[in-house]
Amino acid sequence: MKPGERGELLRIFIGESDRFQGRPLYAAIVEKAREAHLAGATVLRGPMGFGKNSRLRTSKLLELSTDLPILIEIIDTEDRIRAFLPVVDEMVQDGLVTLEAVEVVKYTGGGGC
Repeated sequence: MKPGERGELLRIFIGESDRFQGRPLYAAIVEKAREAHLAGATVLRGPMGFGKNSRLRTSKLLELSTDLPILIEIIDTEDRIRAFLPVVDEMVQDGLVTLEAVEVVKYTGGGGC
C-alpha cells in the first residue's frame, strides 16, 4: 500500500478462548491473512469488554476471565479485504466483524507491526 491510497480496515472482535481447528482463532486468522498476502494484521488483547450476550469479560483479579476480548485488525485495499471476508466468515462462529474505509498515511517495512 502507498501513502494517499485508500484502503479498508477489517476489524474482528472475538474471545481469547475461541478456537479454529484446535488452535487459537486469532492466530489462525492472522496466518490466513499472511497467506493471502494482505498488507498487515495486528492482534490486540482487551482488558475488559462485552458483546452481544452482555457477558462481561475482564482481567480484574477478583473477576478473572479466561476469555478476554481480542481485536484483530487487518488492512489492505478494499478489493483484497472483501475477497478475504469469506475466509473470516468460515472461521468466526461467534463475534463481530466490521469494515471501515481508511487512508494510508505511511506504510514502511523493516520491523514494527
